[in-house]
Amino acid sequence: MKSEFKTKLIQHLLDKKGSEKGFTLVELLVVIIIIGILAAIALPSFLNQANKAKQSEAKTYVGTLNKGQQAYFTEKNRFGTDLDILGVGVKRQTENYDFGTSTPTYDGTNPTANFATTFGNPRAVAIRGYIGRVQLSRVDATSDITSLAVLCEANAAGAGTVVGTAGNIPTVGTSATGPQCQGATVPVGN
Repeated sequence: MKSEFKTKLIQHLLDKKGSEKGFTLVELLVVIIIIGILAAIALPSFLNQANKAKQSEAKTYVGTLNKGQQAYFTEKNRFGTDLDILGVGVKRQTENYDFGTSTPTYDGTNPTANFATTFGNPRAVAIRGYIGRVQLSRVDATSDITSLAVLCEANAAGAGTVVGTAGNIPTVGTSATGPQCQGATVPVGN
């Protein structure tokens, strides 16, 4: 009986081996289509990561320029007129952006009319521009003067886009609101 069982087992295994022929063409096509769909979904997000990294450079630099303007005003009682004078180590031009600051306004009789604008204009078509503004504001309860800042991102990407053009420059706000993004820009970090 043992030998009969062994024979049947060997015969069963041989029959089973003969019926396993591999994947069918339909099964392979289904797998290829699924992989293609997943790649189509993931690829745009993956390719956009390089642009996000370039834009983080501008966010950091324009934010640094805003902080530099605040520090400069604290020391000199006026805003800086040039990147070099701020002493924050931001280059005027990088591979991806042109950075700068506008000539700040100064009104010695009305401190809250003082503000400075900083910007990062993109040099490539696929990245967005950034603009920042620092303004002075009076704290109503104490009549102290403080500085408020905003960082705005352009809604659309585009090389040479001057984010500091009229209509895109952040507006001077109140002591409660601070400067506000306007036009084709939105605030970063809110």
